[in-house]
Order: sequence, then structure tokens, then C-alpha cells
Amino acid sequence: MDALPAPTPLRIDAATQALSLAGTFAQPADQILHQFFRTRRELGQLDRAFAAEVMFAVLRRWRTLQQRALTTATPDDVLPAAPAASASPRRLVLLALTSIYGLSARALEPVIGRIDAEWLARSHALDQGSLPPALALDIPDWLYQRLHAKHGVEETAQLVGALNQPAPLDLRVNPMKIDRPDALGRLHALGLTARATPYSPLGMRIDGRPTLGREPLYESGSIEVQDEGSQLLALLVAPKRREMVVDFCAGAGGKTLALGALMQSTGRLYAFDVSARRLKAFEPRLKRSGLSNVHPQVLESETDARVKRLAGKIDRVLVDAPCTGLGTLRRNPDMKWRQSENAIAEMVAKQTAILASSARLVKPGGRLVYATCSLLDEENGDLVASFLAANPTFTLIPANEVLRAQGIALDTGPFLELLPHRHGTDGFFAAVLGRSAG
Repeated sequence: MDALPAPTPLRIDAATQALSLAGTFAQPADQILHQFFRTRRELGQLDRAFAAEVMFAVLRRWRTLQQRALTTATPDDVLPAAPAASASPRRLVLLALTSIYGLSARALEPVIGRIDAEWLARSHALDQGSLPPALALDIPDWLYQRLHAKHGVEETAQLVGALNQPAPLDLRVNPMKIDRPDALGRLHALGLTARATPYSPLGMRIDGRPTLGREPLYESGSIEVQDEGSQLLALLVAPKRREMVVDFCAGAGGKTLALGALMQSTGRLYAFDVSARRLKAFEPRLKRSGLSNVHPQVLESETDARVKRLAGKIDRVLVDAPCTGLGTLRRNPDMKWRQSENAIAEMVAKQTAILASSARLVKPGGRLVYATCSLLDEENGDLVASFLAANPTFTLIPANEVLRAQGIALDTGPFLELLPHRHGTDGFFAAVLGRSAG
């Protein structure tokens, strides 16, 4: 965790206001934070860093901080908020400063005042005893039950512990512009602690969260921000030069850029997405990359006429399907509070339709990679098993064999199943599906 800027009344106020907006869980927290900063132009870089850091820290530890705050609350401290009664955002911010960042109530008193400092001291003196496991791990009960059923008590604690930590900054080199040793050398020259990622041959990991947006290395398209797990999805697709490839749910385009570079800007690479806004935001990244083989296209739905015209013509298809996103909790801690158990069936129905439609694109002898950043079997292995049962022309190609053929020493079995406590990446699932040549 980076050193937190020193607390000041202004910074604590900014963190409190940001949390009061994010704590309704009506929108993604990163979007809320972006909108909040646009209205608070007077906040400097360190003020913003403090507010963002503390807000996300509270969202990671929402249940335990709420428990402690409400145990020592007075009626005036409690506010109605979704998804349940909530302690005041200021109380949660102050508790985060002491329980997460290790600041003492005495040290904070000149900044927060005597009354708040005395309340903090009382709250930390209170022995809460043993907490139920889901509460202690700061996840919803329904999610704990699913993870516990799959991983058991000890590994669930390790997994959730890793998910409750901020993610490192992973980068991917653009091999058309730079190789990894050269990129690492240039990052070291900037005074950054950077190292090669253990699995992706194109990845680098940086300690802390430096701002790279104005560095020539980034501006030239030589590097891109991309989690190592996401890089591995592109390597599972393993596109070849001059092939026709589709990134079916391109989103912000990170995997599209990785695929295009692996293709050495040859062939034809379609970036499909139903969001014109996301594809518009992709344009500057595409321009920096120098790729000339990428063709972004907005789809009306997964059954768009563009998809039908390409049926049976595509060599490789990547489907990074929309999902519950629970593998990305290091980056999006609010996701665990915004998702609900009731939404899973609806998500699975959407994923099933997307997989069925994208599979029609694959030519005989071609390959489809289905991926999610979910931790739930319903969205992952169970869904793939149902697809294979209904589509006998497709068979499972073991992911470990695909990676081994590229010299990547990572074996999670026939599926790629990445977990942060084991692999240092976001949580990812992927299945490689081959269509028979006959």
C-alpha cells in the first residue's frame, strides 16, 4: 500500500463527501469519484489521492467498519443508506484512518477535534469478539457461501484477503515498438521499481501506482496498462499472422491491442462491442498502438447483422463476457456490494446467448476462447459444460497445453483459473474451445 498523504481537514472532508456518494452503491465507485473530482476543482493532487485511497479502503472493509461504527454510534451518527442502515461516512473515514492506516486517535485529534478523537478511542477499545466469517472477511454472506463451498475455509480466507488488497500496476509492452528488457530499463530510469511478470512474456509489474499518462513510453504506445491475467487471455487465443480474429466484447480495448500486436498488425481484427461510448474511448489507445489491422464496430446486440455476415469465417474469437466481475474486487471493491445473488441467473442467460452467437463466427478448425473475470462456477465451468453438451462440433482444448506450447509455465488444468492469492493477478476464468475441422 502506498504511503497515505497526511490527513488534513480538507482531505478528510473530501473523502467523506466522496464516500457519501459511493456508499449508496447506485453507480460504480470509480465513475462516482471521477464525477466528484470534476465538481471539486480546488482539490490538489495529494488531496485527490487521499480521498480516493481512503474511499476505496472503506469500501473494501465496509462490513467490519460498519460493525464497529454502529456498535459505538449514537442516533445522530446513523444515516439511512443502501443497502442497509449505515454509519455516517465521516465515522467510517475516521475508522479507516486508524484501523487500516494505523494512525492513532491522539495523533489525529489536532485535525479532527476532541469529540471525534474520543469516539475513535472508545471504538477501538471495544472488544467485538469473534465475528461471523463473511463479516470478518468483508464480503456478502451469499458470496462467502459460494466461495467456501468451492475452496474451503482456509483458502477462502486467503482468496478474499488478497481480493481485499489494492491491485498492483501491471503493464504490457507493445512488441511492435519495444521489447520487455528495454521497457524495464526505461522504467527503472524513471526511478520506478518494475519487474517482469511471472507468466506473461509481455508483462511488467510496478510497485505503487505512479501516473504514467504523460511519460513518453506510454504516449508512444510502447506500453499499455493491462493486468497480467488479461494478457494471458490474449495468449490463449494465440492468433497467427494474416488470420481473421474477433474480440467479441472488446470494451476498453486492452485485449484487442494485445491481439493485434500478436498478429503483428497483419490480417483483420474486429473489435465488437454494444457500447459506442466504450469504443470511442478506445480510439486514442488504438492510435498510440500503431496497429493498422483493427476494425472497431458497434453492435446492436449479439445477433447483429454484422455477426451473421461473418458466420463461419473467423479463425479465432475471444469472448470476454460481461459478468459479475467478482474477480476484480482488488480494483472495484464496491462490486461486491452492488452485485446480488438474484442477478446471477440473469447474467448467466446473457452469457449463454453471447457465447452461442459468437460461436457461429468460428470457422471449421478455428478456436474460441470464452473468458470472464468472475469467481462463480455458474458463469464459468458450468456454463462451458452446458455449451459443449449443446454444441458437439466444439471440444475443450486444455488451456495448460496452449500455454505450454508458448513456453508459459502456468498449469491450472484444462481451464485457465487465475486467483490473486495464487497468481498475483485478478481473478480470471477461460476455456479454449476448438471447432472440429469436419
